[in-house]
Amino acid sequence: MTTALPAHGTVGLAVIGCGTVGRIRALLAREYPGIGWLGLCDIDEQVLKNLATDTDADFATTNITELLSRPEIGAVIIATDEREHVDPILRAVELGVPLFIEKPLATDPADSARVLTAITEAGVDTVVGYTQRFRRRFQTVKQRLRDGQIGDVTTVVTRAFMNRMVPEATLRKVTDTTNLTPMVVSGTHSLDMCMWLLEGRKPVEVYARSTDRTLGPIGTKDGTSGIFTMDDGVVFSMNINWALPTVWPGAVYGLEIGIVGTRGVIDVEDTHRDVILASEIGQPAGYNSRGFEPPAPRHVDFVGSYPPGDVSDGMLWGPMREETTTWFARICRGINTPHATAADGHANLIHTMAMDLSARTGRPVSLPIDPGELLAGLKP
Repeated sequence: MTTALPAHGTVGLAVIGCGTVGRIRALLAREYPGIGWLGLCDIDEQVLKNLATDTDADFATTNITELLSRPEIGAVIIATDEREHVDPILRAVELGVPLFIEKPLATDPADSARVLTAITEAGVDTVVGYTQRFRRRFQTVKQRLRDGQIGDVTTVVTRAFMNRMVPEATLRKVTDTTNLTPMVVSGTHSLDMCMWLLEGRKPVEVYARSTDRTLGPIGTKDGTSGIFTMDDGVVFSMNINWALPTVWPGAVYGLEIGIVGTRGVIDVEDTHRDVILASEIGQPAGYNSRGFEPPAPRHVDFVGSYPPGDVSDGMLWGPMREETTTWFARICRGINTPHATAADGHANLIHTMAMDLSARTGRPVSLPIDPGELLAGLKP
C-alpha cells in the first residue's frame, strides 16, 4: 500500500512514548494548526498524565493497541526508549500512515532490517529523527556542496565531544547494555550528518578503534575513532568521545566538521563556544531523562549545546522545532523535506555497528555487511 500525503487540511497525530523527546514533539503539535487531534501513549501513568494535561490531549492511554485503533489517527510519532521501537513501529506500519521514528529503527541490526522491509513493502512515508540536519549552518553547507563551491570533495574529518550525562542516564536505566555504544547511541548523529553531506557516495570499508577506561564499568565504551573509505576514494574520518566529565560545559553535543575539496574547504565549528555562561549559580544539567540527576553542579555552560535547542519563555527554539514543524508541513501539505529516511536510519545503524565490530576485531570491515554477520561478530 502506498501512503498518499494530504495536500492540505488537518491531521490526527498519535505520539507513542511521552518522555523527553515525545513531550517536546507533542507540545509542538499543539502549537501547529495542521494537527487537529492528539493522542498519547506511555507505560508510565504519571508521565502520560502530565503530558496529557499540558497538551490538553484528546486521548491518552497506557495501551498501545487502544491508541492505534483510534480512527482519528493520520500520522504517528514513535518516541519510546531505544530498545522499545520495533513493536510499535510494526504496529503503526499496519495503519499505512506517515511515521516519524526517533533513531534508531532498532538496536539490533537484524530487527532494523526487518523494520525497514516492513516500511518499504507497505509504502509508508517514514522519517527518522536526526535533528542536527535542521541547524541552519548545516543546511547552508549542504547547499554550498550542491553548488560545487569547493570542487570535488576529497576528505572529511569530524570530531564529537560529549560529557558523560547521556551514557550515565541511558545505560543505568537498562539491564542489557548490548550495542548501546557511543557510536550507536550518539555518534550516529555526526555520522548521519557527514553521510548526508556526502550524499551519492557509499562507504566500502571502515577501520576503527575504541577505548573504555572510564565507562567500561557501566557497560559501554568511552569513545571510538574510525576511518571510512567511500566508493569514489573519498576518506571520511570521525571520532566521538562521550566520557568527558559531567561538569564539561557542553550540555550534550559539540561537533566539528572539516570538508576539503579540490578547489576549497568548508570548516564547521558547531561546538557552541560562541555563547558561554559562567555563574556562581549551578546550571541545569542540560540533559533530562527519567530518574537521572547529574552528580555535580555545572557552573559554566556552552549555551546552545543541547541538541533539541533552548527554552525561552516556556517555548523551545532550535533544530528540534524546525525538524518537527517541517514534518508537520510534510504530512499536512505534502512538501519535500530534508528528513532522514528509514533507509538512512538503517544504514546509519549498520555503519556505526560496523565501526564497533572493527574496533572489537582490530580489522577493517568491508561494506555493505549482512546484519546477521554483523550481529554475530558483536556478540559478547
